[in-house]
Amino acid sequence: MSAIAAQLFVLLQKLLPKYLLTSIVNRLARIRIVMIKDFLIRRFVGIYKIDVEELQHPVPTGYPTFNDFFIRELSPSARDIDQADGSIVSPVDGTVSAAGRIDRDRIFQAKGLDYSLTELLASDIADAENYVDGSFATIYLAPYNYHRVHAPVTGNLVAARYVPGALFSVNEATVGNLPRLFARNERLVCHLETGLGKMVLIFVGALNVGTINSRRTGDIRPQKQGVVEDFDMRKLASATAFSKGDTIGWFNMGSTVILLAPAGYADNLGELEAGQTLKMGQPIGQTAST
Repeated sequence: MSAIAAQLFVLLQKLLPKYLLTSIVNRLARIRIVMIKDFLIRRFVGIYKIDVEELQHPVPTGYPTFNDFFIRELSPSARDIDQADGSIVSPVDGTVSAAGRIDRDRIFQAKGLDYSLTELLASDIADAENYVDGSFATIYLAPYNYHRVHAPVTGNLVAARYVPGALFSVNEATVGNLPRLFARNERLVCHLETGLGKMVLIFVGALNVGTINSRRTGDIRPQKQGVVEDFDMRKLASATAFSKGDTIGWFNMGSTVILLAPAGYADNLGELEAGQTLKMGQPIGQTAST
């Protein structure tokens, strides 16, 4: 897409009724009329060349709605979860949008664009300071990708924060032309504690993402306005524990995840390169103390 076309695409998104469109897509994706949902699934598989051999259920009969297909589970043997001590694995199938060191509190978005830790986390300064000069990885999930999000390490989910916001697309054209995109869009910020320190895993909402879901919060519908909602996972005790590779949640339609690590925890996340494709479970970094 040319630079002018990309800028026009961003302008169009500013004019579109994004929440109405997302609501319509949400309803269409949940139609249970067999003829319609089977048609949608078959067309999607054909257009995006989905590998149905790696799925847990038969296509299309194993899925009551198109959305059930979109958040499809893989067969147990479809992905290898790297079990090396201290390894950090990709939480998703996707493409690296950006990765590297956090420059004080600024996170790189695209050439000439960045945003701050504080606005991304929608948190107090002390909380954001945990990740100053740390490292990050931003991974884009295209429509054809597997859309479940998994734990990059073993640990506990101690808190989650839903931040209402916009629903701009998170494709390459928008990322390169809309300042502070990931701090503008709605998101679910998941705070993880591991044996070696803290990490943050962020689900970023986008156009047509009907809901963000985590196993601890349930479905979260998009909200244009409203208050930040905190979920204190410590009240759930052992229910917050997870192992590397366990399912944390999923997107109902495509979007982006952002992984944050403190300084000295996993600086080699910065060795990922923009445009690199990842499979859930493959190693993308190593904790510094192992």
